[in-house]
Amino acid sequence: MKEIRFHGRGGQGAVTSSYVLAIAAFHDGKFSQAFPAFGVERRGAPVLAFTRIDDKQINVRSQVYEPDYLVVLDSSLIEQVNVLDGVEKATVIINSEKKESEFMMGKNRAFTVDITKIALDVIGKPFVNIGVLGAFAALTGEVSINSLKKAVAQAFEGNEKRIELNSKCAEKVFEESKKKYGK
Repeated sequence: MKEIRFHGRGGQGAVTSSYVLAIAAFHDGKFSQAFPAFGVERRGAPVLAFTRIDDKQINVRSQVYEPDYLVVLDSSLIEQVNVLDGVEKATVIINSEKKESEFMMGKNRAFTVDITKIALDVIGKPFVNIGVLGAFAALTGEVSINSLKKAVAQAFEGNEKRIELNSKCAEKVFEESKKKYGK
C-alpha cells in the first residue's frame, strides 16, 4: 500500500487534491481512499489530507502516520510545521521555485516544481491543487496522466472551463516535471 500525505493551507485545495488523486487511482484499476484532517478550520491555517492507493482492498481507517509520499502545496509550511513527522524515507514533492537542496529533507528524495508559476500561466490564478497531481503522476508513476484527467473531469463535472484549465495545468506540470527530472 502507498500512503500519501498532503500539506497545504486552508483554501488551497489539499483536500480536493487527495480526493482527485484517489479517483485517478480508481480509474487506473486500483483501490483508494482519501480523507482530510482538520485542526483550525480557517483560510490559511495548515491542513492535512491523506490518500491511500493499493492493488487490493484497503481496510486501514487511521490517518497516515508514515507516508511513502509527501506533497507540499505551500513551501512556507516547511518552516511552520514538521512536514517530516513520521517519515522514514519518502518522496517529497514541493511546490516551489527553489532548488530541492534548499530544503532540509534528510534521507528523503525531494523534488521541487514551480507549480504556482505554471498555474498562473495556464489558469490565470495560483490554483496549485490539481497541478501538483501532474507532478505526482510524473515523478511517482502511481497514477497515469490519462486517469488523472478523467478524475478531474469527474470531480468537476458540469464545469467545463474548470475541467479544461485544471487538466491543462496538470498536463503541463506533468511534462515540466518529466523534463526537469528526466523521468
